[in-house]
Amino acid sequence: MKEKIAKIEKEAKEALEKIVDKQTLNELKIKYLGKKSELTNVLKDMANIAKEERPKIGSLANKVRNELEEKIKEKEQELEKIELARKIEKEKIDVTLPGTKVKKGTKHPVNSVIEEIEDLFVSMGYTVESGPELETDRFCFELLNLPQGHPARDMQDSFYITDEYLLRTQTSAVQARTMLANKEKSPIRMICPGKTYRREDDATHSHQFTQAEGLVIDKNISFADLKGTLEIFAKEIIGKNSKLRFRPSYFPFTEPSYEVDVSCFKCGGKGCNLCKKTGWIEVLGAGMVHPNVLTMCGYDPEKYSGFAFGLGLERIAMFKYNIPDMRYLYANDVRFLSQF
Repeated sequence: MKEKIAKIEKEAKEALEKIVDKQTLNELKIKYLGKKSELTNVLKDMANIAKEERPKIGSLANKVRNELEEKIKEKEQELEKIELARKIEKEKIDVTLPGTKVKKGTKHPVNSVIEEIEDLFVSMGYTVESGPELETDRFCFELLNLPQGHPARDMQDSFYITDEYLLRTQTSAVQARTMLANKEKSPIRMICPGKTYRREDDATHSHQFTQAEGLVIDKNISFADLKGTLEIFAKEIIGKNSKLRFRPSYFPFTEPSYEVDVSCFKCGGKGCNLCKKTGWIEVLGAGMVHPNVLTMCGYDPEKYSGFAFGLGLERIAMFKYNIPDMRYLYANDVRFLSQF
């Protein structure tokens, strides 16, 4: 039995010298010191050894076990030091080297335009409102005087989720919500920037775009108030020398309605490729709130009047920063964004 223990000790120590990784070391530990190891079996067979030999064999086996445990512990510490040295060598940093430059953009042009518009209208006494992007037919169409069968309801223009719900095609839905919540309690002066969705996608349109809607409801509001407000907007946001032109148009929720053009900021109204030689660029739609909309949203059109306007913020960003293709605004290209 002594020879067997000595043999186990010799084999274990020789194997231990050749180990170069923790996994192999753990396998060796299980083989020679585990519950089913040969050394453990020796201790289990003590009953078959003569009584006078048991103390000597037991003492020898425990001595070998303790020595192997110590050797394995030393080997484990040695491997940890080797691994740490290898890791340090691999991950070392030369602090004298120049740092890696991280490419980054700046504030997105559309976000910049939103903040400028909000700041301008808040300074004029407006509140900034918001509403859900998943809207009901009632708020998106019915309360805005768009009857069933109107072209704006066509599936080719709108993203319908169900017969009742759709992704809002305009932020005007927030105007209806604000009017219903207020119901003649106080005058309304609000601006609402937000995402809208339509089935369009080309160089000047996107299926998802950002609008800003403005609404004023009070007694004795006239077209002069609308015109003066938009002139301030154009001069502060687009350019100090901007001039406005109102062209009669049609929107179901305003009467009268207008398409509003601004003098071309590139040529100053002389005519160029940007304005297609006309000297004017269309920027927004506006008009006086339709009496039907006032009535459906809880206002007496005999006492109250108002104006509304809506503009695409991507288009304003394109005009303001001379961006030729709207799709650049959605590319998240750092080379593009870093220019602003």
